[in-house]
Amino acid sequence: MGGSLITAPNLSMVIHTIKKNTSIPVILFPGSNMHIDTSADAILFLSLISGRNPELLIGQHVIAAPIIRNSQLETLPTGYMLVSSGKSTSVSYMSNTIPIPADKYSIAASTAMAGEMLGLKLIYMDAGSGGVPISSKMISKVRRSVNAPLIVGGGISTVQKAVDTLNAGADTIVIGNAIEENPDLLIEVSAKIYDINKDRKVQA
Repeated sequence: MGGSLITAPNLSMVIHTIKKNTSIPVILFPGSNMHIDTSADAILFLSLISGRNPELLIGQHVIAAPIIRNSQLETLPTGYMLVSSGKSTSVSYMSNTIPIPADKYSIAASTAMAGEMLGLKLIYMDAGSGGVPISSKMISKVRRSVNAPLIVGGGISTVQKAVDTLNAGADTIVIGNAIEENPDLLIEVSAKIYDINKDRKVQA
């Protein structure tokens, strides 16, 4: 949970509510070092490797490191890559960085490779909230270039887009705005993924 901009002072309450009602770990997706809450289970320690803003490559991390080290939060070193969705997004504005062009597949693949070589354990490709989803071709290109688990988010607003993203090579998908607009989408996507995983087990 988290995002580029958190406008309400209820982060701890939301985490508490989630943990009270489910056994699934709560993982923070911080937009800055102000979005750290030690009541969560883990944190994506995001380095914005697609941008050239030193604050989001290492600056915020230096400030956050002592707090996280002294907490019980599991740290998940993550290479965060913004990909252009054809429109200005909250994350590109807040991060003051230019996303990777949607058709520059080699740049995306090389960026992911560099992140993995630097020791980052996860690669997270994001098109930003409400944008056009990252193309299957780019996802596939990045998937073939790294061994790290690949998270993909942004613009996944239908079941078919979720399936296409997974089939292209994503290990995990992130859906945000679309669920806020249609809570049933979460149920529909979950059911489809369950069927896909069941079929794969049968074939194996």
